[in-house]
Amino acid sequence: MAPQRLTPDPPVRFGVFELDPGTGSLLKDGRAVRLPPQPFKVLALLVSRPGEVVTRDEIREKVWGEETYVDFEQGLNHCITQIRAALGDEADAPHYVETIPRRGYRFIAGLSPVVSETQHVEDTPAPESSAPKRIPRWVWMVLAIAALAGLTAGVLSLLGRIGGGTVPKIDSIAVLPFENLSGDPEQEYFADGMTEELVTALGRIHALRVISRTSVMRYKRTTKPIPQIGRELNVDAVIEGTVTQADGRVRLTANLLHAPADRHLWAESYERDLSDIFGLQRDLARTVARQIHLTLTADDQARLASARPVNPEAHELYLKGQQHYYRWRPEEFEKAVSYFERAIQADPNFAQPHVGLAKTFGWQWIVGALPPREAYPRFTASLKRALEIDSSLPEVHYVQAVAAWYFYWNWEQAEQEFRRALELNPNLEEARFEYAWFLSTMGRQGEAVAEGERAVRIDPLSVSANLALGSVYHGAGLLDKALAQLRRTIELEPNDPRCYEFIAGVYRSLGLYDELVAAIQRRMVLQGGRTEEIEEMQEAYRRGGYPGFQRWHLARARHPFRKAVFQADLGMKDEAIANLEECYRQRWWAMVRLNSNPEWDPLRTDPRFQELLRRMNFPR
Repeated sequence: MAPQRLTPDPPVRFGVFELDPGTGSLLKDGRAVRLPPQPFKVLALLVSRPGEVVTRDEIREKVWGEETYVDFEQGLNHCITQIRAALGDEADAPHYVETIPRRGYRFIAGLSPVVSETQHVEDTPAPESSAPKRIPRWVWMVLAIAALAGLTAGVLSLLGRIGGGTVPKIDSIAVLPFENLSGDPEQEYFADGMTEELVTALGRIHALRVISRTSVMRYKRTTKPIPQIGRELNVDAVIEGTVTQADGRVRLTANLLHAPADRHLWAESYERDLSDIFGLQRDLARTVARQIHLTLTADDQARLASARPVNPEAHELYLKGQQHYYRWRPEEFEKAVSYFERAIQADPNFAQPHVGLAKTFGWQWIVGALPPREAYPRFTASLKRALEIDSSLPEVHYVQAVAAWYFYWNWEQAEQEFRRALELNPNLEEARFEYAWFLSTMGRQGEAVAEGERAVRIDPLSVSANLALGSVYHGAGLLDKALAQLRRTIELEPNDPRCYEFIAGVYRSLGLYDELVAAIQRRMVLQGGRTEEIEEMQEAYRRGGYPGFQRWHLARARHPFRKAVFQADLGMKDEAIANLEECYRQRWWAMVRLNSNPEWDPLRTDPRFQELLRRMNFPR
C-alpha cells in the first residue's frame, strides 16, 4: 500500500517560519529554507495536527506507506533530525517538535494563518477547505491572538480540550519512567529520581490512587501501548515525559493521557533552577489535579502549598543513594549509605537522606549485613535527626512505625505511626504493605487482608507487596487464596528467592511436602547453593521424609531464631523455647512473627511460649 496522499493545508506561520503544504515550501523571514521532501512531509503532517501526538505508526502509514521498509525507524529519526536542523530546534529544549517517548512526536508551537495584504481575516469569508483539517476557522483566530501573545502553553491546553471533549473521570494514575534526554547514561539516576518524587507528590492527594515507583519502573523503555499499560496497572490515566538537567537548571515535559483511549488530555513544559526541584514537582502535581478536576482537600492543599529549597548537590547525591538502595543487595546498601552521608555533608538540614540512612541501616540489620550493635544506634540517630528536621514527611512516620514494631515492640506507637504515614500519603506503598503485615502479627487478620489488597492495588507489580498479601492470606487461614496469590507472584518475578520461601510455608500448612522441597530447592539454586548441598538435602528427604528434611536444615542453621523454627516443627519444644529466649534477649526483629505465624503453632499451647508472648505485650 502506497503512502496516503496528504491533502494540502493552507499556509501557516509559526515564529519566524511560514510553511505552505501546497507548494512544499518552508520560509524563514521570507527566505526559502531547504528541507528534503520526506522530512517536509513529516513536518507538514505534524503541523496539520498541532498539540496532538502523532504516533510513529501514523507517520509510517501516511508518509511511508505500509509496504515493508526495514529502515523506517532510522529513516524517521533522520527526518526529525533534519527538521530540527532546519528550524534551529533542540531535542532537549524543543520550541517546535517535541519527542513523546515510546510513541511519536507533537508540534507544540503556536500557529497563525498566513494572510495576504489584500485579505482580512475579520471580513473575508474563507472557503471550507481553507482551514486546516480538524481545527475550525474560529480556532485559527484564537491561535493567532495566542501566538502574538506568546501563549504557547495555553494554546496546547485549548487544543487538548477542543480535540478531546470533556475530561473523563480519573481516579487513578501511573507516572511512567521519565526519559533521560541528557544524552548521558550516567544521568539515568536523575530521571528515575524525578519519576519517584513526582509519584510521591501525587501520592499525597487523597482522592487519587497513584501507582508506586516499584511497579512503574518495570515500564522503563517499554514499547507497550498506553491502553495495555493502563490495563496492566488498572489505571485511568498515565503521565509520561522527559527530563534533562544542565547548568544548574532542570527542564521537564509532562504529558497526561487517558489510558483506555490513549487520548491526549494535557501537556506542559517546566524549567526551574535545581534548587526549586520540589517546587516544580508540587506545581506539576497541583496542575494534574486541576486538569482531571480533582477537588483537593484543605490538607491536600496544605501539603502541596510550599516546597523547601534544596541544595542541588545534596539532592543529586540523595538520588544516587536512592538508586543504590532500591537494588536491595548488601553491597548496594553500602553504596547507598555512602551517598546519603555525602548528601548530609552537603546539606545537614535536608531530611530525606537522613530517612534514607535510617531505612538502609534497618535493612542492613534485617538481612544480616550489619550487626545489631552497629545498626541500631546508627538507625536511631538518623531517624531522630529526620524527625527534628521535618516531621511532615510521610516516610519519617513510616520508618518510625517500623522501628516501634520491629525494634521496640511498642505496638500502640507502631499503629499510630503507620496511620500517620498513610494519612500524609495514602499511596505510600511500603507503609501500606508493612501495615498489612503488622496487623497480621497483631492477630487482626481481616484488617490485614484488606490492607494487603489495598497495597497490591497501588503496587500491582511489586514482589514485596504481592508477597505481603500472600503472607496475610496464609496468616488468616485462607490457604487457597495464599497459594494462588504466591503462584501469581512467582509468575511476576520467578527469580526472587523470597517467593519460594513464602510458598514453601503454605505447602507446609497444606501438607504438600514434595512441593515444599521443590520450592526450597529452587530458592537454594537462586541463592547460589552448591550442587552437592542440594543433593544432600534431596537425599535427606528421600531417606527420612519431611522430618529428615527438617533435621537436615536444623543441622545447618546458625541463628537461634532459625534453629527454633525447625525445632518447633520437630517437636523439640525445650530447645525451641531456649532459642527463642535468646532471640528475646537480642530483641531480634523476627520475634514479631510469634503471635500469629502458623510456623509457631506447635508451641502455641506451651505455657512458656504464652509467657513469652505476654512479656512482648502482644494483644490477648
